[in-house]
Amino acid sequence: MRLPSAPPVSSRPRPDRVFSDPSRTPAVRSIAVNQDLQEQIGADPSLLLVDDDENFVNRLARAMEKRGFRPISTRSVAEAMEAIRSAPPAYAVIDLRLEDGSGLDVVEALRESRDDARIIVLTGYGAIATAVAAVKMGATDYLSKPADATEVTAALLSAGEVLPPPPENPMSADRVRWEHIQRVYEQCDRNISETARRLHMHRRTLQRILAKREPR
Repeated sequence: MRLPSAPPVSSRPRPDRVFSDPSRTPAVRSIAVNQDLQEQIGADPSLLLVDDDENFVNRLARAMEKRGFRPISTRSVAEAMEAIRSAPPAYAVIDLRLEDGSGLDVVEALRESRDDARIIVLTGYGAIATAVAAVKMGATDYLSKPADATEVTAALLSAGEVLPPPPENPMSADRVRWEHIQRVYEQCDRNISETARRLHMHRRTLQRILAKREPR
């Protein structure tokens, strides 16, 4: 018995074997984006990060390094001052409230050491007056915590008086409020009564908020 012969193999390439333009592949697009960022960052990518929240500053350092910066992480005014004396960075992200003092001192020291540095200050307390004071002392802009690497990068690289573009997925107002309450709660050693007093809230209202699942 003769077996049926195999169908002739077409010499035409299969659609799934036709390669698209290499410049449109995700890997190449990523390289192009990184090169574009490198051009915006310039020849000196040194970045000073100052924040006493170890987890936050470590995450931000890793994310900023991927974007082409060369971060140096510090967790106090003293450490930041030492880093500035050693080598004033071209960029800085500074939390305004630190355990051993004010981030305003770091802003002032960096501006005096390097007048072309771009400085972003972070405030997690809605302290707009303090943030404005930092800008008057030489900061480029300010962001409310928690800010992600995309927001920080946009603020650091924004040109002149042009505001950076809004984030693609900003936190909701409920989430910002929840984050603020959680931070004060932790700083009060999870004491509900003391947290309510500092936030000028009724204790039962605060209890209900803390009992709910975090908002998106």
